Amino acid sequence: MAQAKIHAKMNEAAHGKFRRTLSMADRSGRLLESLDQLEIRVETLRETATAMEQERECILEMIQSIQNSQEMRNICAGEREELDLTANRLMGRTLSVEISVGTTRSPQQDESLRKATSIIDEIVAKMLDDMGNSRTRLMALYAACVTEAPPVPIDQKFQAIVIGCALEDQKKIKQRLETLMRNIENAEKNIKIMDHQKIEDLCQQPEGSRFKTA
Repeated sequence: MAQAKIHAKMNEAAHGKFRRTLSMADRSGRLLESLDQLEIRVETLRETATAMEQERECILEMIQSIQNSQEMRNICAGEREELDLTANRLMGRTLSVEISVGTTRSPQQDESLRKATSIIDEIVAKMLDDMGNSRTRLMALYAACVTEAPPVPIDQKFQAIVIGCALEDQKKIKQRLETLMRNIENAEKNIKIMDHQKIEDLCQQPEGSRFKTA
């Protein structure tokens, strides 16, 4: 009789433990599912913030491109001052939008990013003085960031630096180079249009008024 009671208690304890284990596993599964869903939302948040960060940089680049364009140089001082005030106001409002998406980097990746940024900044600083050479150099840097075979020479030194950057930084470097090349292309188009207009204006002038005699 006593032995039967002992077996009954052991069976009851075993069944109870089994039920608790299933309950814990069930709770753990639900929590894991919730965390998986949150991970998707976190990645979506980071992607959205990154897109906004890129849009902010693109707007700043475009404002600077307009301020430094040949068209701005060829208008009268009064109109240029008014346009500069508008551009500076837009620049200030854009800069007031602060977006930050942190990237985990090792010390080596930090150093690689610093070097890559410095190389690009150096080209940007000389862009107006030598637009053709700047475009060639930017294309060589961009070729170092793409996987497909580029139609231009690759800057091997820059490629080694970019490979040392974090993956998110590699994407940002590539996108910045794309933006800069678009800005140069637009600037060159504007210069060609303005030169063409000057030629047309000259051709439309009366023959005697084209040249001044002493």
